[in-house]
This record gives sequence, C-alpha cells and structure tokens, in this order.
Amino acid sequence: MSAVITRTQIAMTMAGLLLLSVGCKGSDTAQAAAGPATVSVSPENIVTVSSTRLESGPAISGALAPEQSAAIRAEVGGSVIAIYVEAGQRVARGTRLAKIDDAGIQDSYLSARSGVTSAQSSADLAKREEARAISLAEAGAIADRDVEGARRGNIAAQAQLADARARLALAEKQLSNTVVTAPFDGVVSERQVSAGDVVSPGGAMFTVVDPSSMRLEASVPAEQLSVVRLGLPVSFTVNGYSDRVFTGKITRINPTADPMTRQVRIYASIPNVGQTLVGGLFAEGRVAAESHVGPTVPVEALDQTGTTPAVMRIRNGTVERVDVQIGIVDAATERVELTSGVAVGDTLLLGAARTITPNTPVKVTPRDVAAERPQG
Repeated sequence: MSAVITRTQIAMTMAGLLLLSVGCKGSDTAQAAAGPATVSVSPENIVTVSSTRLESGPAISGALAPEQSAAIRAEVGGSVIAIYVEAGQRVARGTRLAKIDDAGIQDSYLSARSGVTSAQSSADLAKREEARAISLAEAGAIADRDVEGARRGNIAAQAQLADARARLALAEKQLSNTVVTAPFDGVVSERQVSAGDVVSPGGAMFTVVDPSSMRLEASVPAEQLSVVRLGLPVSFTVNGYSDRVFTGKITRINPTADPMTRQVRIYASIPNVGQTLVGGLFAEGRVAAESHVGPTVPVEALDQTGTTPAVMRIRNGTVERVDVQIGIVDAATERVELTSGVAVGDTLLLGAARTITPNTPVKVTPRDVAAERPQG
C-alpha cells in the first residue's frame, strides 16, 4: 500500500510540473506576441519638421558707426560767447551751434569793405583816363607814350580793385565763420566747448552725426572671401538688443587683407529709420551668402555618428530610423535643412530620445502630465 501511494504521489507531482512548465511557456509566448513595451516620450523630446528660411555664410563681427559724421572745428580763433545746442539735440542743416567773438574780425571786415570802395573809385578813374587818352591820341593831341601810360595806370588800378575785393571776401568768410552751423540734418553727438572757452583755428567744437543710416565695419576670413560680394545681405545682433536681428547690405569690400589676422574688411549700410541703433555698438552676425526655404529641423534631431546622417521618426506610433540628406546648415539658428528622407509635418525624436530602439512603440506624454510626474 505504501509503495502504491508513493507511485501515485510521484505521478501527481510530475503532472503538476508538466502543467507548470506549460503555463510558463504560454506566458512567455503571450509576452513575445505582445511585442516591446510602449515608451513614453515628453513633448520636449520631439520636434515637427517645418518649412523655414535658412541662411548660410561667413560669420562677421565688428562695430557700428554713423554713415555720415562730421567733426566740426573752429575756423577762426577767439572766445566762444554763446552755445546754442547740447549733446543729443537734433539739428537741421544750417542750425546755429555756437558764436565766436567777432570784434576783431568785424574791424577787418569794415576796413576791407572801405578798401574796396576806394579801389573801385580809383579803378573807375583810371578806366576813364585810358579812354580819354585814346581819344586824344586819335585826334593827334597827345603822343602814343601818354596813351601807354594811361593804359598801364588802368591795369594797375584794376589789379588793386581785384586785390581789395579778395581781401573783402576773406574778411566776409572769416566773419561768417564766427557763427558755427550744422553741415547737415542730424544729431549733436558731442559738444567739446562751453561759453567762455577760447578756441584756436582747428580746435574741436562739436560732432554731428546722421543717425538715419548706420555703417557696419566688420571682417571676414580671407578664405571665405569668394562667397562675399557687393549687395549681399548681412544679418547681425548687437549688445543691448540680443533678441532682435538687424539687416543691411554690403556696400564696400576692402581690396587688401590685414597681414596679421588675414581678415578682409567689409562695410555694410544699415537702415536705421527708427534710430534704434547707435554708433559704437559691437555687432555679431554673418553674411547671407546662400538663402532659401526648405524642410528644417534642429541640429540635435540629427544623428551623424554613422556613415549616413539619420533621424528617428515616429510613424503610426512606432519609432523608425530614416536616412536623410543634409542641405544648408544655419549656424545662427542651429537648424539644418533635410533635402530627402522626411517631409514637412513628420515628427522626429530629439536629443537623448534618439537612442530609443527602432520598432519600439512610443506614446507622447501630454505636457501637463509630464510636468506633474515626479522626478526619479
């Protein structure tokens, strides 16, 4: 009896083990049939291919300066008796900026004007004397030498008149130079003198600039000069307006390179209608040597570790690896053009999410759920 029971227990045990083995195999088979587990991806780890304008070209850096600027200097010496403007004040062409004492120059002017009057009278008299001598000579009343003397006297009188007029013109110019005026419409950027100062000819008094147009003086590497030409647009940012991009066009290219830096100087005209820009600001940007619209993505969506660039695309809820071809790379915006492999509207993985294995199901977690999820 004991032996029979033992055989029965053994049989039951073997049957149980068999059922357990079948159960485990069934569970493994069901799991294999279900496929890989779904991976959740946050919105920060995906991007949609969009159609945007990309630009490429050599980087530039330099400083802004007003395209039209004038350093106004004293043309006559004397004491400054009046200042009519201050730095930062807008002026029109011909606006009075300052007045220099003209007492001594006024005396010279009056003397020169009297000299012209006297010389004019002498010249008129000499001219009449010459005409009278010619008439008398024709009548045989005087000798030819008397006519020649009258002619020389007229020539000398006319020369003295011309000299007197030149002296008067110089005195008038000096007198007018005692009133300092603006040479064009603009803004007084600097005032170097005050009322009571004594200035000498050539002494600095004001600086007037026209802020409606600025000039960017920048440099490009000599090896990239082949893509730079007149008329090309430039885009740049300046300190103080880092979130705003300004544009202009190249107007001049220096024909020689700097022997130390091997950089070539370029000059771009920048419209400044709103007068946002001011001279002296440091600018960084690039020459837009090539520009067009195409499908673009951030550079971080691109996998360039292999022999062929690729992206990880989400299609029908599953990750797939897609080989792509690269067009323009916009270093300023850190975006790259994809000329083949993807289309506008495709959804790609970014950054670390690109390591998800192809054929893995993914689910994009809503932004509010991703924000509330506790950090591990």
